[in-house]
Amino acid sequence: MPTPEQVRAVVRKVVEEVLGSTPAASPEKASIPASAQRSVAIGADHGGYALKESLMAWLREAGFAVTDCGTFSTDSCDYPDFAHEVARRISDGSCRNGVIVDGAGIGSAMVANKVPGVRAALCYDLSSARNSREHNHANVLTLGAALIGGGLARQILETWLETPWGPDRHARRVEKISAVEARYLR
Repeated sequence: MPTPEQVRAVVRKVVEEVLGSTPAASPEKASIPASAQRSVAIGADHGGYALKESLMAWLREAGFAVTDCGTFSTDSCDYPDFAHEVARRISDGSCRNGVIVDGAGIGSAMVANKVPGVRAALCYDLSSARNSREHNHANVLTLGAALIGGGLARQILETWLETPWGPDRHARRVEKISAVEARYLR
């Protein structure tokens, strides 16, 4: 578990990178090692297990390095454990993007957004996927397996991964998100 000062340092770095970002040098690429550029941490609870497995297969076919953060079966389990593990890997820079699947996607987004430097977005269609990346620089996608089918989930994920960060006016707003986060870190 990082110390409060380590967490503050990570948030300060994210804020500096967002403020100094340009389309040619996105803050994501500046803060993530080259080895992690096409990496995705993915996790799910028992309700999202089947969809997680399907999405992992697609990600690997598409050339992404995938880190499976569990669960590893359909046995009943608690989504906060897996949401936290995915978010931790985004926060510490070991993966560029995260995907979390539970029944509705809501609880996992709540958990992930507690981790410094994480901007998790629950997406339920292609427009919300594009918006979360372009406008909010989301680095974690949450999906509700009980609410969307596998085909739509894959399309959402593909759209989410392909949508570039649109800095300009959005950078100022994302910086404000980071500033609110930093304000409450102790």
